Order: sequence, then C-alpha cells, then structure tokens
Amino acid sequence: MQTLLIILIILASVLLSFLVLIQNPKGGGLASGFAGGTNLMGVKRTGDILEKGTWGLVIAIMIFSLVINVMSPSAGSGGSGLTEQITPTAPATSPLPPAGAPTAVPEADTAQ
Repeated sequence: MQTLLIILIILASVLLSFLVLIQNPKGGGLASGFAGGTNLMGVKRTGDILEKGTWGLVIAIMIFSLVINVMSPSAGSGGSGLTEQITPTAPATSPLPPAGAPTAVPEADTAQ
C-alpha cells in the first residue's frame, strides 16, 4: 500500500511541476493565447482551470503524505524503520580492560 502511495505522490509531483511551468508568472498563462476576439472551443478562463488543478494536486500530495505517515509503524510498536537503523544497540556486558593494563587488586589488611 505504501508503494502505491509513493508512486501516486511522485506522479502528482510531476503533474504539479508541469502545471506550474505552464502558468505564466504574470497571470496570463495559457489564457493569454486564447484572449483574442473569438473563444476557441469555449475556452475562456484557462487560468482558473490551471489554478484549480495546481491546488488539487498540492492537496492530494499532502493527503497522500499524511496517509503514509499514519500507516507507517510507530517506533514504540517495534516496527522496522530508520529509527532501528540509526539507533545503536548497547553492549550487554561491561567493557573489558586492555590486556596490558594492571588490574587493581584490593590490599589485604595486614594490621592485626
């Protein structure tokens, strides 16, 4: 399921980039090409269509991202993820002293 959502996010991102590149930064965009005396096949407000498409794809990407986040296993449930790969495990025993280091031997009480 996560793979499907990731593919949908990538597809929506590519479509969003195309929609943004089509738009004219001054507000004309494709609508300026049809701004003559005649309307070609009833296209009058192309900018609104591109703007609505842009907003729709942005909202879709946000929803897909939230769904992936909700569906992913949490760190407390023992699921696999980056938290397990990054967090080192602590050694079970205490570290041993180096071989050449003198060991501390408690002195016996010689006073009687």
